[in-house]
Amino acid sequence: MEAMEVETLVPGKGDVLSPGATKRPMGEDEATEGVVGRVFGNENCSSNEDSYVERLLDRISNGVLAEDRRSAMVELQAVVAESHAAQLAFGAMGFPVLLSVLKEERDDVEMVRGALETLVSALSPIEHAKASKNEVQPALMNSDLLSREVENISLLLSLLSEEDFYVRYYTLQLLTALLTNSPNRLQEAILMIPRGITSLMDMLMDREVIRNEALLLLTYLTREAEEIQKIVVFEGAFEKIFSIIKEEGGSEGGVVVQDCLELLNNLLRNNASNQVLLRETMGFDPLISILKLRGSTYKFTQQKTVNLLSVLDTINLLLHGGSQTDSGKDTNGLTNKTVLVQKKVLDHLLMLGVESQWAPVAVRCMALRCIGDLVVNHPKNRDVLASKALGEEPHLEPALNSILRIILRTSSMQEFIAADFIFKSYCEKNPDGQRMLASTLIPQPHSMINAPLEEDVNMSFGSMLLHGLTLSESDGDLETCCRASSVLSHILKDNNQCKERVLQINLEAPTPSLGGPEPLMHRMVKYLALASSMNKDGKANTSGPVYVQPIILKLLVIWFFDCPSAVQCFLDSRPHLTYLLELITNQTATVCVKGLAAMLLGECVIYNKTTDSGKSAFSVVDAISQKIGLTSYFLKFDEMQKSLLFTSAKPALARKPLTRSIGASMSDIEDGDENETTDHKNEDHPMLVMVLDSQFVLLVKGLESNIREQIVEIYSQPKSEVAVVPAELEQVSGENDKEYIIRLRRFMEKQCFEIQDLLSRNATLAEDLAKTGGNGSSQLEHRSSSGSERVLIETLRRDLHEASQRLETLKAEKSRIEAEASNHQNLANKVESDLRSLSDAYNSLEQANFQLEREVKALKSGGAVPIPDIEAIKEEAREEAQRDSEAELNDLLVCLGQEQSKVERLSARLIELKEDVDKLLDGIGDDTGLPEDDEDEED
Repeated sequence: MEAMEVETLVPGKGDVLSPGATKRPMGEDEATEGVVGRVFGNENCSSNEDSYVERLLDRISNGVLAEDRRSAMVELQAVVAESHAAQLAFGAMGFPVLLSVLKEERDDVEMVRGALETLVSALSPIEHAKASKNEVQPALMNSDLLSREVENISLLLSLLSEEDFYVRYYTLQLLTALLTNSPNRLQEAILMIPRGITSLMDMLMDREVIRNEALLLLTYLTREAEEIQKIVVFEGAFEKIFSIIKEEGGSEGGVVVQDCLELLNNLLRNNASNQVLLRETMGFDPLISILKLRGSTYKFTQQKTVNLLSVLDTINLLLHGGSQTDSGKDTNGLTNKTVLVQKKVLDHLLMLGVESQWAPVAVRCMALRCIGDLVVNHPKNRDVLASKALGEEPHLEPALNSILRIILRTSSMQEFIAADFIFKSYCEKNPDGQRMLASTLIPQPHSMINAPLEEDVNMSFGSMLLHGLTLSESDGDLETCCRASSVLSHILKDNNQCKERVLQINLEAPTPSLGGPEPLMHRMVKYLALASSMNKDGKANTSGPVYVQPIILKLLVIWFFDCPSAVQCFLDSRPHLTYLLELITNQTATVCVKGLAAMLLGECVIYNKTTDSGKSAFSVVDAISQKIGLTSYFLKFDEMQKSLLFTSAKPALARKPLTRSIGASMSDIEDGDENETTDHKNEDHPMLVMVLDSQFVLLVKGLESNIREQIVEIYSQPKSEVAVVPAELEQVSGENDKEYIIRLRRFMEKQCFEIQDLLSRNATLAEDLAKTGGNGSSQLEHRSSSGSERVLIETLRRDLHEASQRLETLKAEKSRIEAEASNHQNLANKVESDLRSLSDAYNSLEQANFQLEREVKALKSGGAVPIPDIEAIKEEAREEAQRDSEAELNDLLVCLGQEQSKVERLSARLIELKEDVDKLLDGIGDDTGLPEDDEDEED
């Protein structure tokens, strides 16, 4: 349990004793301490201790006289509070006796008081020099014994309704001790007991000392127990918390205000529903009123500082909206940001973080970070911040200018990081804001370059930023330059318009006689080289080279990203490429610097659009291969990815709850922390953690895979230029044209095989190098095939092209054959139609014959007319018709046989071409001949 200052009351008096004072409710004399000293003078006499505690418990349990039992209780409390052995002995046999007193002797207030005070002593750790790490802790053991039964917790909660002040007070202390030693069991027990939380909430309306103890107990209970948080809010916790804060005087109040704010933060942390409830019931006005500076604003006591830190922590919780897994987190956070700005919280934050430079650095840093959280991904709040002006007439200046001045001037590293976070949040997904800031980047005359930093009061934002970037020319200190570089990187991030605009900025030379203006990018590379030269001996210096180089490199990496003109500007100066190659191989450079320099060099490959042979991507890759070696180059990526800075980068580190001990330690931070920065001249420097945030780490990881793939592509493809014509291409004297052509063909075939083999080997080599031990290798493995597969694919592609051409030829032939088949089919259909006509004519003759037979029969039946020889007539007509039809049928059969042979040949040819003949003939000639049939019938 954290060290707490306990205020206790003396019986019969209403005044509060001094912190740490103890109380003994029952009469006792100094003889007790003498007895304790004699019995427990030797800590090794465990048998004496057990027997003594046992005798006292026996007197309490079986004593006849009330005074004797009370006296035994006093002695028991004293020995348990002073001796480990007595605590152990009490835990083994004392709980049933004292719990029986609490259950059955409620009317004897002194006995109940004594029992509670003894239990508190049994659960309070005793520190002594002889204690070992493996020794049993009696306080923990006794807490475990007492909290095992839910009935015991229920009994203690029932004592909170007693009228006696000390009974309630010691009960709360006992519950707090239980919560410290056995938090889970106590939380579960309280949830199982009806109105358990309600009893504790009622204590917030009790006398001040009881209220404070109950507040502290509820603070511990609600730290991680979500169910208890819900019940506490349902019981009206918000109203009671703000009522106590108002009564105590807001931020000017004491530790009670801190406890109230800690309880409030426990209820709001990662809980969007509770935040909505606070916003829609109490509102944020009571919270914002705590930020108002009252009385002497120059006076910041330690407690006032902690209270301000606590309320700033509350605002930070509201700005984040809830837990990461909460689906409504973003919506709730945006609503909270909107309402807070409407309630003018930004004015109070600017007062604490920017205008009140006499405020403790911890308060300033937390206020600045809250401003950053307030504007990130919120367009309206960004516009409000951009329109804010600080100071008084006639010395008003934009708030962003004041924040930039803090970045450039502050001696506190933490304050710089917090102020830089505001610009990072303001520029994120805000292209209009970035363009607005970039539009003010106007170089100052040479006379202003050498002016001291204090002269920037009347400068615009951009002029002040450029002044900070170039200030190192006068004093050789790169600290200010690297801070300004960090701000510039936020302005340029993901905004090509700003990148192009800043590329056009030319700075005057330090000494005009040495040359004309130079691009701002070239000046940044110059400062990068200057920082490297200042650290050649491996010694640290006041400019902070451990983080100066990474910050400038980060600026250049962001500037080059997807910006070919920036790469072109960098390569315009030939020494720049040489310097980068040397920086990567510099033994004194850190892993981070080498990795970022390699990343910058890789961007010169993937975003290189120049056709100049000396600056092309192929030339850069060739320089890498010759000066560093591809294996060594790719290892720089792997080393950086495996460094602690990259592996520990997270989107947002969860902040620890601001408890009493943490708040006190934060309030002790000094304004100037140069001593702190000198202790971090290594890879885990806080500034490096700021540089390599999660977003930049993701950018670098994506770039790495693209760089590896692009270098493989360059190595897999030959250069377009042909330098030398082989002598074999010339025609030899006496060689005729046919022999010359044959020899040239053989030579070209040989060259093709050699080129394919070289391409295969080159691609395989480059890919093997790209796969050397990096995380990006696994991604590349899925993206590109091996070199031999590439050559095989090219061969298959050529074969496919030839097969496609052959297929087109076959398709043309197939179309021709289909046309012929269609013509023959039409002819066959015509023949079939003629046959059908003959058949119809024959049928007509048969019908006429049948009609004549019926007429003959009719005449025979009449008997008046002589009957001709009908059978002879029929036979004659039949023979004549048969002769005519046979002659015509023979002609048709000859034609049909010729056509059928043609159809069979065509069908065989189509089958050879793997065409479905039935499918081709399907539907052809179904209705052919119908018109002709109709004409025949009409005839």
